[in-house]
Amino acid sequence: MAIDKELLDILACPKCKGELALTEDKKGLMCKPCRLLYEIREDIPIMLVDEAVRLDENLNPLPPAE
Repeated sequence: MAIDKELLDILACPKCKGELALTEDKKGLMCKPCRLLYEIREDIPIMLVDEAVRLDENLNPLPPAE
């Protein structure tokens, strides 16, 4: 099941309060200004900054910080 368009319209990045975009594979929500990817697990977006995947300048995932 895909994320509902109405839900996507009201969700905002928890860090900057900016707009989120659904990834092409529909497995996450991306904040381009913050370069963060919030994963969608079992149809639930995980909107926690501490659990977001950091993205590089080309919006590709970075390896987890140690």
